Amino acid sequence: MKFVMSYSCGKDSTLALHKMIAQGHEPVALITMVNEDSDRSFFHGADLNMLQAYAEALKIPILITKASGGHYHLEMEKSLREAVLLGAETACFGDIDIEDNRAWCEERCQNAGIKPVFPLWRKDRADNVYELIRLGYQCVIKSINNTLLPKSLLGKIIDAETVAVIKDCGIDICGENGEYHTLAVDGPVFRKPLPYRTGKILDFGDFSVVDIRAD
Repeated sequence: MKFVMSYSCGKDSTLALHKMIAQGHEPVALITMVNEDSDRSFFHGADLNMLQAYAEALKIPILITKASGGHYHLEMEKSLREAVLLGAETACFGDIDIEDNRAWCEERCQNAGIKPVFPLWRKDRADNVYELIRLGYQCVIKSINNTLLPKSLLGKIIDAETVAVIKDCGIDICGENGEYHTLAVDGPVFRKPLPYRTGKILDFGDFSVVDIRAD
């Protein structure tokens, strides 16, 4: 079955992509939503150059979908329709257990005429993280809620050590409620590692991010 992946560049959408490919399904494209004001992906902050690096590292075309907050849903539907023209039969999402998020995705797919699929749905949050580590994925911590987690985590790979720090803070280690976000840079679905470099740490109120760019 051919599918399009709603791809944030983070760990959960990467694990969902992995599961679809492992089941024998074929990705025809990735959809990445980009904030048209900053030219960076929403939530995970990958710039346009890095998104092109993802397309090369994964060997999957990316439909870079620029949007503002008010037109986000319409632009998503437009890219889903484009994916249908590329042969996609289903649209894959990395959501785990937040009902409102799933309902939003289902509505977009209904409007675009494509069937949604959720490979991680109702899977244990912690199990997803440990599976990523076991599979050999390298996911860099890009942003954190600095009222909950230490800035020392920024730029580090999700592994047993960083998971222990997150646990000690009393935080859901999956970060499903936005406690932190990641960028996946290597692992089984990558045809080659995505070279990157980290830069300055920037503070935005309760949130801090590290600048990560393709090298």
